[in-house]
Amino acid sequence: MEGILIFAGTKEGRLLAEHLCRQKKPVHISVATEYGKEVLPRMKGLVVHQGRLNRPEMEELLKAGEWEAVIDATHPYAREVSVNLQDACEATGKAYLRLLRELSGEEEGGRCFYANAEQGAAPGRYYVDTKEEAASFLNKTAGNILLTTGSKELKDYIRLIDDTSRIFARILPDGDTVNQCREWGLEGRQIICMQGPFSAELNEAMLKQLDAKYLVTKETGDVGGFSAKLAGAKAAGAKAVIIRRPRETEGYSLKELLEHLKLPPMEQERFSPKESPGLQRIFLLGIGMGDVSGMTGEAVKACECADVILGAGRMLTALSCFGKPMEDMYDPYEILEFIKSHPEYGTIVAAFSGDIGFYSGTKKLLELLEKEPCQVELICGISTVAYAAAKLHMPWQDMKLVSIHGRCQNLIGAVRTHEKVFALAGKQQSVREAAKSLIEYGLSHVTMHVAAQLSYPEEEIVTGIPEDFLSYHKEGLSVLVLENPLARETAVTHGLKDACFQRGSAPMTKEEVRSISLSKLMLPKDALVYDIGAGTGSIGIECALQAVWGTVYAIEKKEAALSLLTENARRLGAANLIAVPGTAPEALKDLPAPTHAFIGGSSGNLEKIVSLLLDKNPRVRIVINAISLETVAEASELLEAYDFHESEIVQVSVAKSRMLGGYHMMTGQNPVYIFTMSNQDGGKEFS
Repeated sequence: MEGILIFAGTKEGRLLAEHLCRQKKPVHISVATEYGKEVLPRMKGLVVHQGRLNRPEMEELLKAGEWEAVIDATHPYAREVSVNLQDACEATGKAYLRLLRELSGEEEGGRCFYANAEQGAAPGRYYVDTKEEAASFLNKTAGNILLTTGSKELKDYIRLIDDTSRIFARILPDGDTVNQCREWGLEGRQIICMQGPFSAELNEAMLKQLDAKYLVTKETGDVGGFSAKLAGAKAAGAKAVIIRRPRETEGYSLKELLEHLKLPPMEQERFSPKESPGLQRIFLLGIGMGDVSGMTGEAVKACECADVILGAGRMLTALSCFGKPMEDMYDPYEILEFIKSHPEYGTIVAAFSGDIGFYSGTKKLLELLEKEPCQVELICGISTVAYAAAKLHMPWQDMKLVSIHGRCQNLIGAVRTHEKVFALAGKQQSVREAAKSLIEYGLSHVTMHVAAQLSYPEEEIVTGIPEDFLSYHKEGLSVLVLENPLARETAVTHGLKDACFQRGSAPMTKEEVRSISLSKLMLPKDALVYDIGAGTGSIGIECALQAVWGTVYAIEKKEAALSLLTENARRLGAANLIAVPGTAPEALKDLPAPTHAFIGGSSGNLEKIVSLLLDKNPRVRIVINAISLETVAEASELLEAYDFHESEIVQVSVAKSRMLGGYHMMTGQNPVYIFTMSNQDGGKEFS
């Protein structure tokens, strides 16, 4: 055997082993317990020896390999192990390197006082040098005791403390240790099996739950949760009995040890929560396409330093190489609940596919976490759009970015108005439906690039026209890049000619009146519009073409008119118009709340319709076209009854020329009254 041999028992030892493995150094690590083996990372080049070793056994292990270095990273309180290892190294001629654990700020402060137990180093803190001194002090007190010094010396505390019913022991979740605790005389209620690290809040809650007046701890440093223990005890009103760490004057800090081994320094600063001890650090991380080889270096470091990784199953499979505990979840509320209920995890990675800023679940989770006492950092990944564009050898700064993966977005509107569109498509059914829609709305000439399973061994990119993808079959997630050389931007103003619409016998708002009515609606691009009494759909279709990222619900009771407006919407590319059969207001009840509504026909239910619209959204903007004097009167009464912030009546009379012989003669149309009513501020706000 060759490489570096580490005797571990501390977090620093585990971090050192991880760092050495990343530097392609073969590492053999010796741990005493099965639990010590479980918490080690599963990394290439790492060999683990489990079991407690006496001095002769240590000598055998040292003789068995050509070790480049032998490092003692055991706990500062494991003095017997360190002495045996030093002697074994001397007997075998191996150089002994001691890794020192740095003092925390709390320990430095305590050592300034270095008071005895009766005096106290600070209010509520009592420093002693041995477990015997701690037990002697506790025997002079009353109240429950929470022991957080581990299981190794627990038997001694049970022997030394007079009233063992006061003892509550927090130990690692190991079955053999639990059985030993029972053999030593502790009852089940006195044994708390948990894996740290523990936050200050959890320590506080546990002390209060146990009604413990004393917490016994060692000076374990921040990585051992020392500061969080003291903070929890103070908050719970409990006194801390602290066993001073044995003074170590010979050895190396982690930084010095790496310099001695001529290795690059560890880059842990960003991933260790030093600024706010006790607070969980949450990394919201974009892993890129899915394969670890496509992750950023920063993302890799975060995963290497995580105590647990959360994410959907597909991503966890890719991240399993980091050897961390994992939980399969992607719902933001579920992730938040897990974080809140597991304070023992100090550093948590929530992994998301692609980049966290591109149609990611990060947005909602970030909103939730900003209300919680934790440190949150975002780490970007390589987005799907950047990866796909690179594979297709095309720039993407001029692409329109949309998602039809679990979302309702106007893909047809995007393709109709942009030369290049990128769309997250989801699974194969989404690709087939997109191809069908492109053909249906007159875009069969568009070039489709379908990219599936990007970055995985099964990666495939296929190019064709929509007809080629009507029976597309490829497992896994896909994205689309759509090229439309005939794309045109929608006109800034409305203005479809009457001749564009198939009319039949259905009523239709004429071109000039339609233009004024649409201007009064003042639609933004993401408006949600009701077109009530839609007829041929002339108003609704123009609304859909203007509000390209919104939705228009065209409500019509006549079956023949419904067929016409559906056909008109298809021919004119209004894919975001939804025909709704029925009579208002009944047909409106289950629809989402509108931002805007146009009423061209009310079937005598105008007051009920307006009342329902205002119930759904008090700030809805309503435009009514009235021809009959009865409707004019009813609409006028509504303006007065509801006292809208903005109200207006415009009477429009239009005459159009027609040829009579060799002359142009003007023919008048019915005058139309256009009512505008809204509680929006002058039409400036739409939600």
